[in-house]
Amino acid sequence: MEGQPLVSVIIPTYNRPELLKLTLSGIMAQTYSNYEILVVDDGSPTDEAEKVCRPFEKVKYYKIENSGGPAKPRNTGIQKAKGKYLAFTDDDDLWLPEKLEKQVNILEKNPDFGLVHGCCEVIDEKGELQNRIIGRLRNPEEKHGDVSQKMLGRWTVMMPTSFIRKGVVDKVGFFNETMPPAGEDMEFWARCSFETKFYYQDEPLVYYRVHGNNISDNKKGYQELPLHLKKVLDEVFEQKKITLITYKLLNQRLGILFVSRLKQNPLWILRNMKVFDSFWFIKRNYVKHLIASILKRH
Repeated sequence: MEGQPLVSVIIPTYNRPELLKLTLSGIMAQTYSNYEILVVDDGSPTDEAEKVCRPFEKVKYYKIENSGGPAKPRNTGIQKAKGKYLAFTDDDDLWLPEKLEKQVNILEKNPDFGLVHGCCEVIDEKGELQNRIIGRLRNPEEKHGDVSQKMLGRWTVMMPTSFIRKGVVDKVGFFNETMPPAGEDMEFWARCSFETKFYYQDEPLVYYRVHGNNISDNKKGYQELPLHLKKVLDEVFEQKKITLITYKLLNQRLGILFVSRLKQNPLWILRNMKVFDSFWFIKRNYVKHLIASILKRH
C-alpha cells in the first residue's frame, strides 16, 4: 500500500443485509488495496446490517436515526472519511475488481480533473445480466471535461461509478438533505460540475441492480428537481462562474424541464411557475394546457 492514496468508500444502507453483503464482497475483491469502507445505516429496524459488516476488516459501521433517504447517510460518511478520494455506491450494486485501481490511476495522472464517472451494466433482482448498459451516451465526449453547461437538466453521474477528490466535496458542500429522495444526487453532481472537470470512463465497471425498491423511482424527487437545479444555477451566476448569456440559456432549459412535469401534477406547476424568469416565453401556450388538465381532474 506504500504510495497508494487512501480511498474512502461510502455506502448508505437500509434494511437490505443480504444485498449489502454482496456489495461488500465485491469491494473487498478490488485489485486496489488502500481503502476504507464506511457503511452508514439509515436506522434499519434490526441489527442485521451490523452483523453483515463485522467479518469485513476494512468496514466501519455507523447507525443513525432514520432520515428516509440516502443524503444524510452519505453526508455522515463524508464527515467520517479520511481518504484523499471518495467513492460512492449503493447497498445493492456490485463493483468489478479493477474499478478503484483504474479510477485512482486516472485522477493521479490527471490533476486537472476532480471526478471520474462511467456507465453500468444492468442486472436484475437475481443478479442476472440484462444485456443493457445505462449511463452511456452516443457521444461520450458529452460527459467528459467541463460538463457544467452540457449536464444541467439533461443527464447525471451514475452514483455507483462516482469517484471524486475529497477536496472538491469540501468546496461544494454536502448532499442536500432537504430534497426528497431521488434528485438529491443530481443536484449534488450539478454543483460539482461547476467546480471541476469530469473524466468520463466509457467502460462499465459496475453492475447496477434494477428492482422494485430503487429509490431512483421516486416521482416527487424528480418533480421538484428543476427548482433545486434553478437554485444551483442562481448561485453559480452570483459567484460569476458563468456569463449572463449562459445563465439565460440554462435557465430556459430548466424552464422546459419544469413544464415537462405538466402531466404529473399541474397544480404543483401552477404554484411554482413564478420561480422561472425564463418561463414566461412559453407561459401562454402552457397555461391553457394546465387549466385543461386541472379541469379534467375535477
